[in-house]
Amino acid sequence: MIQERPFKPLSGWGPLIVVLVLVVLSIWSFMSFLVSASVLSNLMASIFCLVTSMVMVFGFMAVAPNDSRVLLLFGDYRGTVTTSGFFWVNPFYSKKKLSLRVRNFETGSTRSPAQTNEAGKVVQAETRSSGKPSKVNDRDGNPIEISAVVVWKVVDTAEALFEVDDFEHYVEVQSEAALRVLASRHPYDSEDHEVSLRGEPTVVCGQLQADIQERLGKAGVEVIEARISHLAYSPEIAAAMLQRQQAQAVVAARTKIVEGAVGMVEMALAQLQRDDILHLDDERRASMVSNLLVVLCSDRHTQPVINTSSSTG
Repeated sequence: MIQERPFKPLSGWGPLIVVLVLVVLSIWSFMSFLVSASVLSNLMASIFCLVTSMVMVFGFMAVAPNDSRVLLLFGDYRGTVTTSGFFWVNPFYSKKKLSLRVRNFETGSTRSPAQTNEAGKVVQAETRSSGKPSKVNDRDGNPIEISAVVVWKVVDTAEALFEVDDFEHYVEVQSEAALRVLASRHPYDSEDHEVSLRGEPTVVCGQLQADIQERLGKAGVEVIEARISHLAYSPEIAAAMLQRQQAQAVVAARTKIVEGAVGMVEMALAQLQRDDILHLDDERRASMVSNLLVVLCSDRHTQPVINTSSSTG
């Protein structure tokens, strides 16, 4: 496996002065040859200075911040320049530009490469479509739609260029595959406090980042963040799952109401007994508990019924 090697180039200002001096000497030698045509050495010196300056020009390069140049000499990797500035290297080095900036993309999006004309001029820049959620099955077999946003950057230029064919495409494909595998390992939702896609987004995103990083380690890429951007049931089961969620919410709410009502009844009976306000036998106590539970657990306003007794003599 090829590892990145740092390369320290020469500052470009010194060689730039040398190139300018050679150009001046070339012009001066050529003018001297024109004045005295018999002196052939002036012409040879002019040609030598001109050719040397032209060759040296190909060694200049300017590296922007968070940018790099991978240097190759006839196919042999020599090193990578990651320091920003104006430099000069061997003119016979081929210099491949590689950005070290942070990038991001959404799974399911497609990338259209830049189009050039016959002269090599870019007529249409590279474009990327919006992400389309992937349709997969969760652990329980329910079809869901899921997509994620992956933030990454290149940390090893040699691995990124020489270990994989197209490292950008490699990142996209492996991220999509890791997301599908993750979705199949967890249920969409869970009631027994296990890790689910909807219930534990922080844990799930951490697992997704680790899975993607494991796949991209050989490509010289570091995954900074991976988070789920879209999660939903597929349209064909969305209505049924919504009804199930609503039913679960109603049951949970009723359970909470009943727990609170029972506590209030216990408190009322205890207070009546403690303050010696009313003495109730078992039958009247059961009737009172029933009436209080109806009042407290009903989802509608209760209508009081006054029982008036009449005596006949």
